[in-house]
Amino acid sequence: MRLLSTLAALLLCPALPAGAQGTAKFPERDKTLKIVVPFAAGGGVDNAARLLGEQLRKQLGLTVIVENKAGASGSIGGKAVQTAPADGYTLLFSAATHVLAKQVLSSPPYDPQTDFAPVARVGEAPLMLVIAPQLPERSLAEVLAAAKAKPESWMAAIPAAGAPSHLATLLLAQQGGVKFSYVPYKGTQPALVDVGGGHVNLLMDSMISLLPLAKSGKVRPIAITSTKRSPLAPEVPTVQESGLAKFAYTSWYGVWAPKDTPADRIATLNGAINQAVTELGRSGAYASLGIDPVNESVEQFRRFVAADVAQGAELLKNAGYRPE
Repeated sequence: MRLLSTLAALLLCPALPAGAQGTAKFPERDKTLKIVVPFAAGGGVDNAARLLGEQLRKQLGLTVIVENKAGASGSIGGKAVQTAPADGYTLLFSAATHVLAKQVLSSPPYDPQTDFAPVARVGEAPLMLVIAPQLPERSLAEVLAAAKAKPESWMAAIPAAGAPSHLATLLLAQQGGVKFSYVPYKGTQPALVDVGGGHVNLLMDSMISLLPLAKSGKVRPIAITSTKRSPLAPEVPTVQESGLAKFAYTSWYGVWAPKDTPADRIATLNGAINQAVTELGRSGAYASLGIDPVNESVEQFRRFVAADVAQGAELLKNAGYRPE
């Protein structure tokens, strides 16, 4: 009995050594799981995070809140998570843009690969190429032919440096053998407005963001970047179908924790998130956002990020991009 009493006292003691934190019950029902989104509320990343947060709340039976910390290309929210307690209760939900901070910022506040612990990649989504509706081109082949004939006339909108929209546009130019002039914007919406108005020629960005204006005829959809057509726009061909047989590019979403979060807690979170993502795929919740669910181990996610950063860095280098 004395031994049992001693063990109970040790388990109830609040001053557990740092090395023992990973062995405590996790997650505890009376704790709050905070998911930080480094972009404004209402956008695609925020919507995906809130669906995941609600599913985790149901599964884990604890309070889950989504907190928006927008600004500085996502680095304000990223910094908030990097410096948070490494206990597994504060997570970053972000898009592919997060991992290229070192490549696109002249003074990056952190290294996304070494200053965070990867938890899970949750989904990927195709991008859509749209052009100004005033242009005569109706297919990707016609767009590339026109851009080759008059490269000085073809301007591509770039909503954010280092974002999938930027990298996919660079990849399209590389594989299509064309040179665009790149026009930077602060976000998708102003870029989309200028394409609709004919002030710039084309934009490649998240399909779900561009689809409403594409369906209304305010911009003209040309192709999507995944390897298969999307059920949300089955009439729009893929880039591969349109003549670039090796082209494939998707945006993706992932979850990270502070880098010193115990490995067993990371593993628990990975399992819970994969389960939640499976359910969001089954219910069609993610499909409504144009997201294809992804289930990966922590190590698979880590390797994926390393390959994605290498490809992005190479595209930026070849394009002569200079960090802002």
